[in-house]
Amino acid sequence: MAVEQMTMPQLGESVTEGTISKWLVSVGDTVNKYDPIAEVMTDKVNAEVPSSFTGVIKELVADEGDTLAVGEIICKVEVGGESEDAKASIAPVSSASEEMQKAEPAEQTDQSNKKRYSPAVLRLAQENDIDLEQVAGTGAGGRITRKDLQQIIESGNIPSSADKGNAAAQESPAKADVQQTAPAAAPQKTAQSAPAASVSAQPGDIEIPVTGIRKAIASNMLRSKHEAPHAWTMIEVDATNLVEYRNTIKNEFKQKEGFNLTFFAFFVKAVAQALKEFPQINSMWAGESIIQKKDINISIAVATEDALYVPVIKHADEKTIKGIAREISELAGKVRAGKLTADEMKGGTFTVNNTGSFGSVQSMGIINYPQAAILQVESIVKRPVVMNNGMIAVRDMVNLCMSLDHRVLDGLVCGRFLARVKEILENTSKETTSVY
Repeated sequence: MAVEQMTMPQLGESVTEGTISKWLVSVGDTVNKYDPIAEVMTDKVNAEVPSSFTGVIKELVADEGDTLAVGEIICKVEVGGESEDAKASIAPVSSASEEMQKAEPAEQTDQSNKKRYSPAVLRLAQENDIDLEQVAGTGAGGRITRKDLQQIIESGNIPSSADKGNAAAQESPAKADVQQTAPAAAPQKTAQSAPAASVSAQPGDIEIPVTGIRKAIASNMLRSKHEAPHAWTMIEVDATNLVEYRNTIKNEFKQKEGFNLTFFAFFVKAVAQALKEFPQINSMWAGESIIQKKDINISIAVATEDALYVPVIKHADEKTIKGIAREISELAGKVRAGKLTADEMKGGTFTVNNTGSFGSVQSMGIINYPQAAILQVESIVKRPVVMNNGMIAVRDMVNLCMSLDHRVLDGLVCGRFLARVKEILENTSKETTSVY
């Protein structure tokens, strides 16, 4: 018999943490290997976590709503032999004082997780003015759980920072007297982060709980903005020939293939072709080196009502426009049906975002970490344009906006890359381009 530990799995490339959205098991439940035990949300995917063992659930280390780093323990499973619960039922019962004496040293020995607070615990503490330093955690390594705080709130005995100060003054009155007579010292910075701004709902306001997936998106976007020095550039593309070509074949294509031929498929194909010619763009920052990726895997952003997912078109440079259009249709359908898998979100090397789908004409995207760049395809609009012969004509124009990680890329190579994408798109026509 042994107790095994299950840890937070890595549910996608660059995923560093996950949020337990729902436990599917309870302590004492028997599970088989590969049985789903929890639903986990990351910034990239919602997924069920399977059990790594066959046995009995002994402890759920994390609460629902807790966010844990990849590799952190989420639960413990007893595998093989007789369970500890069964042994306890026939073991001699110790007195309450003996049990407390045994328990006290255990609590004192491991307090490694005492100050590792989950977002749910921090929020609950802030809402109820609880000083977490005065709370004894019952989780692994002394970690404070949401249940610990709920028990304190229900008891009405809420420890605050004022209580801590009063207790310190009573324990050392002489020290307190010295502090009262001494001149006020300059405030010192502490290791803890500053509390969130105090915002309270007023009558008529609607308070919307922040979901785990929204927290994960916020965390990843913050990391990208903090770590990657963003630069931005834009180029105009005359898409008149592309628009005419697509509009003449779209109905026949839909009838023959069963899915739409979108403008976005042409843009993804052009980007994939240009990435093959400018492989520096298809790179990632790795601290001591820059990794230039061999495969061209295009991440595309697909939005739902409350979240943004980034599925990946693998080996996009090897696919036709038809093949890319099919994948866009299938991946978007899976996202909206909640059937997207973790594998379908792995391996992206460059992101193309279809911001034009909701009418945007200019935007600055946040890079999909750890990639080096993201391209925003804006709305195609009709505008008067001065042609080479000096005449003014109404043309279908589109802006391509590119955000880049300036640690990896410079303006020169990005300018050449965008110029090549522009060239490919402006030369797309019935005479020069096949969708098959």
